[in-house]
Amino acid sequence: MGIVRVGELDLYCEEHGSGDPLLCIMGFATDSLGWTFQTPEFAKHYRTIIFDNRGVGRSAKPPGPYTIHAMADDAAGLLAALGVERAHVLGLSMGGMIAQELVLRHPGRVRGLVLASTYPEADEEVERHRQFTLTQLGGAVTADGEVRIDVTAVDPLAFFQHLLPLVFNPEFIERELPALLPLFAGGLQYGFSMEAILGQLEAVMSHRATDRLHRIAAPTLVLTGDADRLIAPGNSDLLARHIPGARLVKIAGGSHGVNIEMPARFNREVLDFLSGVP
Repeated sequence: MGIVRVGELDLYCEEHGSGDPLLCIMGFATDSLGWTFQTPEFAKHYRTIIFDNRGVGRSAKPPGPYTIHAMADDAAGLLAALGVERAHVLGLSMGGMIAQELVLRHPGRVRGLVLASTYPEADEEVERHRQFTLTQLGGAVTADGEVRIDVTAVDPLAFFQHLLPLVFNPEFIERELPALLPLFAGGLQYGFSMEAILGQLEAVMSHRATDRLHRIAAPTLVLTGDADRLIAPGNSDLLARHIPGARLVKIAGGSHGVNIEMPARFNREVLDFLSGVP
């Protein structure tokens, strides 16, 4: 479709298929190519809307830090700009955090909700991952939580290569690496901003929703792989426990990138759930 103006931002968006709208919100540092294995299947059943979050791909990359609240408002604004009053919403990883805030801030916009490979707030393990990642990239987190890094010295491809072992199972990486790198690095052709990526990172680390999850009234599926090394599956237990009536599904052997590593199972769980939402 192209660029849609949302407030002061330009957001890149595509629509596929027809029927009831389904908004798919991608995770950290990844553009809408992350839905490559979902879009064709979802488009058989829904008007599937995919987009690049602020900071990645063909969307605007304003200076950070960002907040999940603001990114949720981006998503709500995109729906409004497309003339969509109400949609099913699928969010993965950071996208799941955005989806939580979207349904909390704009409950009338969300019909059915799927929260995949995500958390309601950062824990100590997530903080360790952040500090290790920054160290690998030549940066550090100071005692007062400030991120210090020379963004001009970061190799974007090295950044994605560092994330791969956290996102996928080792045997999958060994088998599919030639296909994975273009998928994740595809957004580089539209410009890569480490400042914007750090903005997303700060949004992820500051997300706090546990004490508000009881307010979610939309039918909800919480979906995770039980071998997720980036966001521990226990976070999905927490989400399901606090969201009234939520359904919890754990995919055996599924990694953080379960939508890419096990797309047939992921797609089936999402579609089966949404088909039962009034």
